[in-house]
Amino acid sequence: MPRADVEVAISESPPAPEGLDARLAGVRLRELEWTDLATLAGLERDLFTDDAWSVESWWHELAGRPRRDYVVAVDVADRILGYAGLNLAGETGDVMTIAVTPAARGRGLGHHLLGELVRRARVGGIRSLLLEVRADNAAARTLYERNGFEVISVRRRYYQPGDVDALVMRRLIGGDHG
Repeated sequence: MPRADVEVAISESPPAPEGLDARLAGVRLRELEWTDLATLAGLERDLFTDDAWSVESWWHELAGRPRRDYVVAVDVADRILGYAGLNLAGETGDVMTIAVTPAARGRGLGHHLLGELVRRARVGGIRSLLLEVRADNAAARTLYERNGFEVISVRRRYYQPGDVDALVMRRLIGGDHG
């Protein structure tokens, strides 16, 4: 997916807590708040263009709690660097979105956000996680594959405009599956 530049300043950060990648020092995860919605809608327009969620879509997602579960990654000044969300439904969950601003890429933040979603899914009793990713989004596909997701089907011409296929990916959770 083409990504537009987003200007996000990253402040100097204290040393990373033990167990956290040093590149993520000063970054913390917190729950999505209603005051974040306008910022997220703006980031969506910059990051996802034709597939962007509107402020109204974000309000709908926030209203879906507790079934919907969203987290934002922020810097020391509480500026949003990325965000991710889940739909928790029975034993199967769906990764609704993961996004990292261009200024925060290359630091392992996408991996950290995805790991948090997997942790929350496990706590929520989810046995498998599903997601859809654009077939032409190599960076996202690599992230998911490195985190145990496998392609299980293809939805032809799913993303419009552009006739881009969606790859449906799954990761098993719990038991022997991680």
